[in-house]
Amino acid sequence: MTVQSAQGLLLHGAQWAINNTESVPASVEVAGDRIGRIIEPTQSGRSGAEFGSIDLGGFQVLPGFINAHDHLQYALFPRLGVPPYRNYVDWGSDIHERFGECIAQHKRVSKRARLWWGGIRNLLCGVTTVCHHDPLWPELIEEGFPVRVVRDFGWAHSFALTEDLTAAYAATPKNRAFIIHAGEGTDKRAHQEIEELDRLGFLNRQSVLVHALAVDSEGAALIRKRGGAVILCPSSNKFLFGIIPDLSVLGGVGRIALGSDSSLTALGDFLDEIRFAIRNCKIAPHSALRMATTTAASMLRLEDGAGSVIEGGPADLIAVRNTGEPIETRLQKLTMHDIEFVMIQGEVKLVSPRLLERLPCALKRDLEPLQVDGSIRWLRAPVLELLTAAEQVLGEDKVHLGYRKLTIPAGVEAPHGC
Repeated sequence: MTVQSAQGLLLHGAQWAINNTESVPASVEVAGDRIGRIIEPTQSGRSGAEFGSIDLGGFQVLPGFINAHDHLQYALFPRLGVPPYRNYVDWGSDIHERFGECIAQHKRVSKRARLWWGGIRNLLCGVTTVCHHDPLWPELIEEGFPVRVVRDFGWAHSFALTEDLTAAYAATPKNRAFIIHAGEGTDKRAHQEIEELDRLGFLNRQSVLVHALAVDSEGAALIRKRGGAVILCPSSNKFLFGIIPDLSVLGGVGRIALGSDSSLTALGDFLDEIRFAIRNCKIAPHSALRMATTTAASMLRLEDGAGSVIEGGPADLIAVRNTGEPIETRLQKLTMHDIEFVMIQGEVKLVSPRLLERLPCALKRDLEPLQVDGSIRWLRAPVLELLTAAEQVLGEDKVHLGYRKLTIPAGVEAPHGC
């Protein structure tokens, strides 16, 4: 954490999404990794001399998004497959047979670099917390990792690819989520997985089922009765199986969040997934916003106001240009090019060139530039080192996050005046 954020930081001039939907003018004091105080225009705040400050005039501030499902190590991979498939097992077998060389090449990029690019893929689109559905490798919790990674939950990959499902469930911490791919496909095998989970006693309030594409009305009612929840990754489902989740059925589950899934199958990043869900699954924008913030926080057992802008809550914040549109309207067309500021646990992790010049000198240090499909963002990450590590294996100008090309911008100098 920077010295500046530890002492306190005043964010002022913006419209704030208090309670996620109400857009009001305010200033916010950040103390350490928390939101200390929300100061409305009619209130008096502390003097600017006691706080460093960032002018966010012209911007709208939202709570950082929570990506409920990702496989961070695959961020640099292309989309692979020759669909449609019946289930995830058929897909996995097929891509290793057809695209073995491509998979092997990408795996030659160090795991650390691949995981960090997974973090950056999320950071670029305003995700401040991500749930990684694989082992919690040490790289994911090392100091400076681009985003917050959920740590306290239990998981199994799936019925077919988990050696001991009972042991995985038993290892789940008390009162924490147990996350598993289930119903990922269109065949009988996928359909029966929900009933099998219930038969084993693994379908309850801890259970979070990823995809649930094969769930019918009876299955949705069963999940709801047992208190379970579902994470949707609809663009992956469309790619692999040719269909998308039926919200007229899955809406009966009650608790639903959104995940980006990996670049191996997804359309793009988390914002691409939100837009896809709104347009294709007919999810109302205000519901999609909750799925990406407060509902995800509840399902993943995140605490202390995660997914909201509230006093005492985490200082996980993002800013986009204030166009005067309601938040729900803006969400329907939001892309990573619109994310111009990201703060995680009180630390500025990403800024656009426009906002870079507004930062106090102490907050500009250690930021490095990255160009993503024409947009430049300054990141608190070893961008040059990570891109070099990937290019040494994949080739110069051959590194992508999904469909977005990554380069170091030419002629961009370090911030002046500090």
